[in-house]
Amino acid sequence: MATDDTERRTITSVDRAIGVLEELRRLDGATLSELADEVELSKGALHTHLATLREHGFVEHRGDSYALGQQFLTFGEYVRNSRPLYRAAKSEVDELAMKTGECVHLHTEENGMESPLYESFGERAVGRELFMKNREQMGRHLHYSAVGKAILSEFDEDELDALLDQHGLPERTRHTITDREEFEAELERVRERGYAVNDEEDLLGIRAVGSPIVGPDGEVLGGLSISAPASRMEGERFTEELPRMVKEYANIIEVNLQTGDGYA
Repeated sequence: MATDDTERRTITSVDRAIGVLEELRRLDGATLSELADEVELSKGALHTHLATLREHGFVEHRGDSYALGQQFLTFGEYVRNSRPLYRAAKSEVDELAMKTGECVHLHTEENGMESPLYESFGERAVGRELFMKNREQMGRHLHYSAVGKAILSEFDEDELDALLDQHGLPERTRHTITDREEFEAELERVRERGYAVNDEEDLLGIRAVGSPIVGPDGEVLGGLSISAPASRMEGERFTEELPRMVKEYANIIEVNLQTGDGYA
């Protein structure tokens, strides 16, 4: 019985420490008093948590404020570099960005939501600051991005139903597909064409095309997409040229995953 109590106390302690870290990220740094207003800890207990996290490099003390520490950079790099998809795709993403001059995205699905893995910016790419800010966020929906639709097109019916039941189809812009039947028809078009489109459904003025990336065992690992201003992504460039390129490079990445080519 004592062991069970100890396990519960340990889990609670970790949960509280994570809560402190999440608040530091949300507040972009905070004083002890500011943090104490947001977490259910006394100032004394909060100071102990911060001191422990600081000792391990997860928190920095800057004057009167605390902020997330550099240790997260090494952890993040380790997680990304350990992903076979990243190692197989990085050079292809960079090359596609250079060829098109636009922004190229390599994203995965985590817990039914979109997770950026890598992005590369061509010489004409727009929205860098926004895309980089999006990397800091978890919880972007899949249904309003080209890469997200591409990933969802590989889900079976039960998986898709479960995801849509959990997360729904919230509106992002006036062009976002929010009707379930219409969205399922859209995914069927993605399967037929081999690529997905985002026609200003995530951000007004931005279009994108994306293709799924499937691993050697048939499981969808993520998706590849190209985004650009709508004025540069219209006509045959939107319907033929860029879809052909994104499908070609997604296929190359799939080959790399099977052969090991391009692995760091």
